[in-house]
Amino acid sequence: MDVTLLGTGAPQGLPRPGCPCAACATAVGDEARAATALLVDGALLIDLTPGPAFAAARAGQSLAGVRQVLLSHPHDGPALEVPAGLPQPGRVADGRELGLLDGHRVRAVAVDIPGTGYEISGAEGERLLYLPPGAAPSGLDGNGRPAGGGGQGTGGDGPYDLVLLDVLGRPDALARLRASGAVDAATDVLAVHLDHQVPPGPELHRRLAAVGARTVADGSTLRVGEFHAVPDLPRRTLVLGGARSGKSVEAERRLVAFPDVVYVATGGTRDGDEDWAQRVSLHRERRPSSWRTVETCDLVPLLAAAGPGADPGTRWPAEASPLLIDCLALWLTHVMDEVGAWDDATWEAGGRRALQERTDALVAAVRATRRRVVAVSNEVGSGVVPATPAGRRFRDELGRLNAAFGAECEQVLLVVAGQALALRG
Repeated sequence: MDVTLLGTGAPQGLPRPGCPCAACATAVGDEARAATALLVDGALLIDLTPGPAFAAARAGQSLAGVRQVLLSHPHDGPALEVPAGLPQPGRVADGRELGLLDGHRVRAVAVDIPGTGYEISGAEGERLLYLPPGAAPSGLDGNGRPAGGGGQGTGGDGPYDLVLLDVLGRPDALARLRASGAVDAATDVLAVHLDHQVPPGPELHRRLAAVGARTVADGSTLRVGEFHAVPDLPRRTLVLGGARSGKSVEAERRLVAFPDVVYVATGGTRDGDEDWAQRVSLHRERRPSSWRTVETCDLVPLLAAAGPGADPGTRWPAEASPLLIDCLALWLTHVMDEVGAWDDATWEAGGRRALQERTDALVAAVRATRRRVVAVSNEVGSGVVPATPAGRRFRDELGRLNAAFGAECEQVLLVVAGQALALRG
């Protein structure tokens, strides 16, 4: 089953006419996107893009063989153009199923906003799921597939070969599909409905790759079921940055499209510190409500555990419960408290050795973990030299910890002014 993307943008397109924002200014060439529309094997058209006949011709396709035109959402962009000779567009009621003469089967999938998603299967059993802009499935059936509101499925359970959805606008939809098994490591996840809220330039592709998704240029044709294009996600990532650099936001963004995330807060609580309480509150409000928070500095057992929901027999067991550790600097502060590292005499009498043993154990646990891990840490070595021996000791030990932890990670990022720079991976 081949799918040609006649458009990959939001209903109003990208760039939006007359908009001066950075995303619109950089949306040129392959980054310019018309409203999303799918042409399936030249016979089935899902949604309409401006000038569909010309869009198809530019992609080396023709609309002459289209036998069915389906719409997925109320259209708020330019007026829809239906070329002469095409069937009249329509929508399918939730749960209804269509059997087309060319062998395709289409099931309407209920979503949580006005509109309809479509599950399409080909003659050879390949399957794709397409969701309208800003939508997530409104439920899952007993087989872990998006519910259609009472209808029968298209036949075939397990993960989809291809999923097309609003990845940046609704990352929670992708997380729910992963949690249900409808998306796994072999599913090609394609971002569509791209609007001018996307980051400009190459940053879009970097952010999508970080959550196991990608996008393609308008006019691209995909073979459903091809595995080679699926992004390879790192198991371990270290995110470094200075104060208020955006490092925690970057770390959270990398896991927002995954289910059952365990957020490990190493800072704990500080009685009477209103500023700290406000910081903790802001972090909690920013995180998805489905994430579970654990306040602890005992990281080694967490890294060694498979985590809730992990099944070694699945194709993607590490995705059951990724860890987000925020942050290593606070973990180090806690450990230095415990070993008496702030006192010079205690430090020389055994505190140095005790701290080294604790950091070695943490690094060994990171090396051996089977969980997906994103850790945050401060980069403090580029600023003013601390005035006290204890301050210099902390700076030096954090630098050593960052280097040792990062050495075990497939990906290391440095965040400056909200921009992530890849140091590795």
